[in-house]
Amino acid sequence: MNKKTDREEAMDAAEITVVCRCEDVTLEEIRDLIREGYTTAEEIKRITRCGMGPCQGRTCRELLLAELARASGRKIDEVAPTKYRPPAKPIRLGGIIEGDSSDLG
Repeated sequence: MNKKTDREEAMDAAEITVVCRCEDVTLEEIRDLIREGYTTAEEIKRITRCGMGPCQGRTCRELLLAELARASGRKIDEVAPTKYRPPAKPIRLGGIIEGDSSDLG
């Protein structure tokens, strides 16, 4: 029977470890991008949408920063976080047409 090495087991775990639940981004995908030369959270966010789902990065932002820190040998607080963009508020088109300012704010 072939016993897997610790490295092989860690690689298998990375395949199924979900970092961003909203956008279904795995640890393996993030590590692959880092190996390809993407070194900032903002780059990885734009490629994978990690942190752009309904939770706006509440669960995955720190995990992404931790992985970038680990890969670069830095501390997490030395890795630049992604930009925070609050979700847009939906407004009625009728409110725009009617000039109803209560719909616009």
